[in-house]
Amino acid sequence: MQTLNHSIFELVNTVWWGVVIGMIMIGILGKVPREFVMAALGTKTGVKGIWRATFAGILLDLCSHGILMVAAKLYERGASAGQVMAFLVASPWNSFSLTLILIALIGISWTVAFILLSMVIAFITGVIFDTLVDKSILPKNPQQIDIPPGFQFWREAKQELSATSFTSEFIGNMLVSGVKDSRMVVRWILFGVILASLVRAFVSPDQFELIFGPTLLGLGITLFVATILEVCSEGSTPIAADILTRAGAPVNSFAFLMGGVATDYTEIMVLKDATKSLKTALFLPLITVPQVFLLGWLINLSAS
Repeated sequence: MQTLNHSIFELVNTVWWGVVIGMIMIGILGKVPREFVMAALGTKTGVKGIWRATFAGILLDLCSHGILMVAAKLYERGASAGQVMAFLVASPWNSFSLTLILIALIGISWTVAFILLSMVIAFITGVIFDTLVDKSILPKNPQQIDIPPGFQFWREAKQELSATSFTSEFIGNMLVSGVKDSRMVVRWILFGVILASLVRAFVSPDQFELIFGPTLLGLGITLFVATILEVCSEGSTPIAADILTRAGAPVNSFAFLMGGVATDYTEIMVLKDATKSLKTALFLPLITVPQVFLLGWLINLSAS
């Protein structure tokens, strides 16, 4: 019970800031007209829109829990399923601050390699999702809209900003909307924190180190642990670094970072609620896990 209580306290103290920033971002996005969101991400389901979503995910400095709320709002604003998935897969541990931490832990070479590989997986995942939507295998986003003819992003943005009065009432309403719209995500984050704490209480960390070796079995076990262990990006980055440096298994390190994103049950349930489709949510691990396994195996071969 002491370990369980300590784990819950530690995880809540770790994720709270990401959740708060996510709420603020949700509030801001709620005030942004859909035309601006679609102009930034692209209105088409082709490679250009997927690449934009991938780069947006990498540049946005939020942890995995905060990014969920933003992704749900993007879907509501009309982004395609492929764009949302590419955004999610690219985002969680690629923030600027965590990238610097990862460089300090495992070196710049592995960090750059991990980032590039995660971009590849995010892009491929996005393309596959949009292809499945085009073939009517997955449902289309009912919120998708077209940009009005002659719409120019920067010109319209300047006009909107000049017409907006940033009063205390405006900011207060924006923050309240962010809190209300994020309740769906916070519910699942709480569930994940409790479940992860149970794993910590009953599974010894030493046992993880023994089985995280650079083998196919170790890779499979790593993906399994990443699936059941609800750890935000702040927690997964040092754990992944330990797997690389202590177990000598870069494949498992990369798989832990990406596998947690691809199989995160909190993410899957939030996607189900956001897209109103359990099928769409379940296709995230179905599409991404094989890519993570294959690329992780190739990393291990190149390092051996």
